Amino acid sequence: MGTAVGGGKAVPRYVQIADEIVQQIRAGVLGAGDMVPSESELVDRYGVSGGTIRKAMVEVRASGLVETRHGKGSIVKARPPVRHRSSDRFRRTHRQEGRAAYLAESAQSGAEAKVSVLFIGPIEAPEGIAGRLGVEVGTQVLARRRLYFRNGTPVETATSYLPWDVVKDIPELFAENPGGGGIYARLEEHGHVFAEFVETLQARPASKAETSELALSPGAPVVHLLRDAVTETGRVVEVCDTLMAADQFVFEYRIPARD
Repeated sequence: MGTAVGGGKAVPRYVQIADEIVQQIRAGVLGAGDMVPSESELVDRYGVSGGTIRKAMVEVRASGLVETRHGKGSIVKARPPVRHRSSDRFRRTHRQEGRAAYLAESAQSGAEAKVSVLFIGPIEAPEGIAGRLGVEVGTQVLARRRLYFRNGTPVETATSYLPWDVVKDIPELFAENPGGGGIYARLEEHGHVFAEFVETLQARPASKAETSELALSPGAPVVHLLRDAVTETGRVVEVCDTLMAADQFVFEYRIPARD
């Protein structure tokens, strides 16, 4: 059969096969440098035609997880995860050197990083974010939404919410490229010196929309991270709402053992 029924909707068999292969890669069953089984092996395994397998492999290649080498077949790409170090990623020295956190971390892992800006502009503060910023729901704030890529694969989305009274006199924060060191460097240059960053993480399955945006398999795990950027005066001048492909990051925290 060419399709299967799931949740009342027919899913093409080649899509199911592609999703299974992608899941095997993400789970490490097929590791970096491993060969994806050949077309004939996959035909035998799944009991489908060669045409179905070829269509499935088009989907697998579109995931960015494999590369095809002439005469050899498809090989799983090396994908060392970005190490997310809480004790290091927001050091002031990084900003002073003109390096934003994600780009600095990607460089340390040997990955090629890219950031695509999806939206910059005023919006009404949503519930949850408003409380963190200390403003009423519906108050105008600046939103900056980005999509982050690593080695050509989307791995993270992030939306920064900033109080309007803080950003209205900082024109760089309305630009796609706010300059070296990112928005935190610009905020500190205008007197909003940071004292700490408070992060809350939750792991969960990706929604359908998140699966599409991050090119994930259905039900793939993601990490939802909320971060408050707190100044020396105790004010939260940015809340960053981030969604991360769980298999692309390692989280490292340093916890002081003192009173």
